[in-house]
Parts: sequence; C-alpha cells; structure tokens
Amino acid sequence: MRSCSVVVWRFCLLLLFIHMSAPAEARRVRGGRAQTRRVQPSPPHRERAEAAESFPLDFTAVEGNMDNFMIQIKNLAQSLYPCSAQKLDQDMKLHFVKNASVTCNDGTPAGYYIKESKGSKRWLVFLEGGWYCFSRQTCDSRYETMTGLMSSTKWPLTRTGTGILSPQPEENPHWWNANIVFIPYCSSDVWSGATPKTDHSDYAFMGSLIIKEVVNELLTKGLDNAKFLLLAGSSAGGTGVLLNVDHVAEQLASQGYKRVQVRGLADSGWFLDNKQYKFTDCLDTISCAPTEAIKRGIRYWGGLVPESCRQVHVGEEWKCFFGYEVYPTLKSPLFVVQWLFDEAQLTVDNIHLTGQPVHEGQWRYIQNLGHELRSTLHDVPAMFAPSCLSHELITRTNWMDIQVKGTSLPRALHCWDRSLQDNVHINGSHDNHNHQKHKPPPMRGCPQHLIDSCPWPHCNPTCPTIRDQLTGQEMNAIQFLKHMGFDVQKMAQQQGMDPRKLLGMLSNGS
Repeated sequence: MRSCSVVVWRFCLLLLFIHMSAPAEARRVRGGRAQTRRVQPSPPHRERAEAAESFPLDFTAVEGNMDNFMIQIKNLAQSLYPCSAQKLDQDMKLHFVKNASVTCNDGTPAGYYIKESKGSKRWLVFLEGGWYCFSRQTCDSRYETMTGLMSSTKWPLTRTGTGILSPQPEENPHWWNANIVFIPYCSSDVWSGATPKTDHSDYAFMGSLIIKEVVNELLTKGLDNAKFLLLAGSSAGGTGVLLNVDHVAEQLASQGYKRVQVRGLADSGWFLDNKQYKFTDCLDTISCAPTEAIKRGIRYWGGLVPESCRQVHVGEEWKCFFGYEVYPTLKSPLFVVQWLFDEAQLTVDNIHLTGQPVHEGQWRYIQNLGHELRSTLHDVPAMFAPSCLSHELITRTNWMDIQVKGTSLPRALHCWDRSLQDNVHINGSHDNHNHQKHKPPPMRGCPQHLIDSCPWPHCNPTCPTIRDQLTGQEMNAIQFLKHMGFDVQKMAQQQGMDPRKLLGMLSNGS
C-alpha cells in the first residue's frame, strides 16, 4: 500500500503544480470574474459536479509541453488503477454449480471460484491438477488420503490466485485484470468423465460435464460478451485442457457465441506413453505405467475425448490423453508449457530421485526422456520448454523468473496473444478453427517457440532452486548434476570436448 500512497501524492502534486502555475486571478474561488478554461463535466454528472466545491484548472501552464503532460497523466492513471483495486477484495469466491446433477466423485456439488473484472472482455478459466484414480481400489485409497480432490465438503469460501491467476500486475503483467475462474479438481478423471454416481457405482466421474456446466453459468456473468477465453490448466488440468479446449469452443459456437476466441494453455500435461524404466504391476496410481493407467481409467470413468481425435484413434481412444497424439487433431490454438524433465513423468516411469546418486542406466534413461519429449514438441509452434527437473509452472509466484533463451513465459504468452490477434486481422475471421492453419510469421523480437537446447536436467541457469534432500542446502546446476552422479570427465569424452568447456556450458545453460 505504501507504493499506492506515493502514487497518490504524485498525482496531488501534479494537480497542485497546474493550479499554482495558473495566473493569480485564475485561482480565485468560484464566482470571480477571471475567465479560465475548465474541464467540462459530462452531462450525466453535471448536477453532482456543480454541487461540489472545487478549484479551476488552468491548462495554459502546460500548453508548451502538452505531450509530456499527457504522458504523465496516462502513467499516473495506470498507476492509480491497481492502487484502487487494492481496496477491493481480490480473492476468488466460491460458487457451487446450480445443476445439482453435476457433482464431484462423492456426489457433493461441483463448483468454481471467480474473481470478476467488470469491463474486461478477457476470461481465464483454470483447471486444477492432482493425478487420478482408475479403479475402485485406487479411488478408495485416494478418498482416504486426498478427500479434497474428490469432494467439495471442505472447500474454503475463497482462494487467492498466484502466478497467471494473480490480480497483481507485478506478478501477472498480462492477465491480472482479466476475469479469473478457478475450477477445483474433484472428479479424478483427468477432466474427461461424464458418468454420474448411481446405486451401482460408488463414485461419479464428471470432469468434462463440470467444465461444460461452469462455462454455461459464466455466460450469465459476462462471458457472453467476452472477446477471449483462455482455458488453462496444470498437470492433470493441463491434460484436461488438451481434452476439452475444442469442446468449449464448440459449446460456445453452438449457443451463438462464435465471436468468443477460445484458446488453450496446457502446463505440465504433455505426458509420454513411454516404457517405464523398471516395470511394476499396476497396483497404485504412482507405480502404474501411464498407458495402462489411462486404458483402465477411460473405461472406469466413461471418459470423453475430442471427436476429431476419437476418429483418428478408433478403438484406441486412450491415445488422445497424450499430447503428441491429440495435438495434431485439435482445431483451437494451444500454447504448451512443459518441463523437459517433468517430475511427474519420471515418477510414473519409476525413476525416483531420493537424494542418492542415480545409476548410469537411470541417468541414460533421464537423458533419453528429455530427448523424446523434445522431439514430440518439434512441430508445436507456441511453447515454452525449459530443460529443468520440475513440475507445474504457471501458478507459481516466481513464474516470471524462469527463462528460455532470455525470454520469460509471460513474455512468450504475450507474443503468442499478439500473433493470434494479428492473425484475426489478416484473415478477417473470428472463427476459432482458422487460427492454427493460418499463422502469421513470428514477430521480430517476440518469440513464442522456446525450447532449451542443452541436454541435461537443470542445465538452464534460471531453473527453480533444487535443495539437497538430506542437508536442505541449495544446489546450483553443476552441484545438482554431480549429486545425481553426473561424470563430467566421461560426458565430455563422449561429447568430444574439453571438460572445462563442458562445465562452462553447464554454468551458462548453453
């Protein structure tokens, strides 16, 4: 709030300067004979303006440098807007959906949190993540340990947005004043199910229907006049974006809202259906291979996939849960955020980094994982893929600190947003399905296809901090790689370079 006070004082001093710079007779109170130029109030507020006591402003004092004066006024106005917003409650408030038949796993009502921004035509709808369950046994276990991801019983009345959900422009420079909606994950089905709870089934799986119902309710809160809707999500929510972004676009178009441009932002939801490092029986969510878990889950949930993807993979609809399979079939614009060494992917592949140095076979597997993931992203025009060992990014408070080739994620998203707007102007169409096919060339100095070229985990110097699990001390990239058993001499020999040069590359993220 102190920064706001400074801004208010600057504004007052500027007004005082204008007032004191006027001729003396122009500063007389109302009723004097001096003729000064006044800012005329607009008609609807005329009575209120005449009733208030005020002093006249003489703009002749700044006529010699009017351009500079207007720049100052504009800057002050922009500064004052977030100051006034700080006086308001900026938390998102809980609303349960009105359709009682759309529920969480246990039959409690589904819902959403919303922070409305009156006058904004931009909407951001976020899908929460949190793994899944795919059988009676795994769902029972999930309900015992993670009830909040299967029931709305204990949801708080408000939530505070962080990262891309933050209302603070310092933390969220491009989306802070949008209408922000957070949909809690309580369906355990990667946002794909359409199956209600019945007398014969213990759980409902209605993730896809929850999104549809929330979008319908948002139409009564201003979404009907929106210009953009960004469907975003992290982890299972990121995969949920892949599965639902076209559904949402088709839902709005079918109800007559074709001018709402629907886009997707998938964070840490681009998983691979690769072979595990060490095969294990599919007894729980963590150890079950991704392919087998989704095959079982899609049957158990009654999961829905995009129709265009289903037609490509008839009888193998489970493939549509994996980014590189579903992406080519999508019609809506999509931005992919994906760590090249995703912790969740490594977990389901049975690579557990517990603080002990990894074996050579594990190290080779980890490197190959990064290579495989990089190859699946090759044809994705809009993406941000740091060579880091981590999971989820867009809701972190420090999400602006991570960079790929000198560009932060918020900057890359802004470039993507601008390119899509330019695309609308070029093609003269708001049809959601035209965006992917007719991309304008990338704008100079505004990259949106960003992927690290260095091949090792945490070789990017802006990666999130990693701590030694035993000592709690922070580790830099070289310390971390050595901690994992990285042999600088051997790796340099394999790459045909001097070990000192390799260390230098690791230090600066080359």
